[in-house]
Amino acid sequence: MRRRTCQMMLFGAAIAATTLYFSESTSARATKGYKSTLLAVGQFGEMDILNSFSRGLKSKENEQLWLSLKETKGMSDVYVMKNVWAPGGSTGWHSHPGNSLIIVTAGTVTDYEGHDPACKPHVYTTGMGFVDYGGDHVHIIRNESTVEAQTIAIQMIPAGAARRIEIANPGYCDF
Repeated sequence: MRRRTCQMMLFGAAIAATTLYFSESTSARATKGYKSTLLAVGQFGEMDILNSFSRGLKSKENEQLWLSLKETKGMSDVYVMKNVWAPGGSTGWHSHPGNSLIIVTAGTVTDYEGHDPACKPHVYTTGMGFVDYGGDHVHIIRNESTVEAQTIAIQMIPAGAARRIEIANPGYCDF
C-alpha cells in the first residue's frame, strides 16, 4: 500500500495552554475531580497506511507478527491530552467519535464499559496502556485510589467533530 503524506498544523501556544476543567455537577455525566489539559492538536490529511512485520512462523515460540492498519477519508484532528484525577475523581460517562490510545503515567485508573451489564472494572496502573475504541463505545474512567492518577491520551477523530460526547449513565453501574 502506498503511504500518503500527513500534514500537521500545530496551533499556537494559546491553544496548547487551554485547560478544560470539569467540576462536580448535577448533570447526567457526573464528572468530578477530573482535569483535562490540551497539550497539542494537529490536523492530518487522508491516510492509507499499512505496517507489517512477520518473522519465524515455524513455531509459536518464534512467531512474531505485527500488523497496523490505518485508513481515513477526509481530514482528521489528532489531540494529545493530559488527564488528571483527584482521588475519587471521574470522567463521567462519555464517548468519542474516534479511537484513543491511553497511557497511565501516574497512579491507577479504572475503566468501566457502558455495554457491560456486570460493570466489570478494568484496572490500569502506571506504565500500562489501553485503547478506547470510540464510536459507540461508551465508558467512564475513575480514580478509585487514594492518590492522584494521570494519563496521556492520543485521540484521532474526524476533523471538526466534537472530541468528547457526554452520555447519560447506561444503567449498569451504581455510580
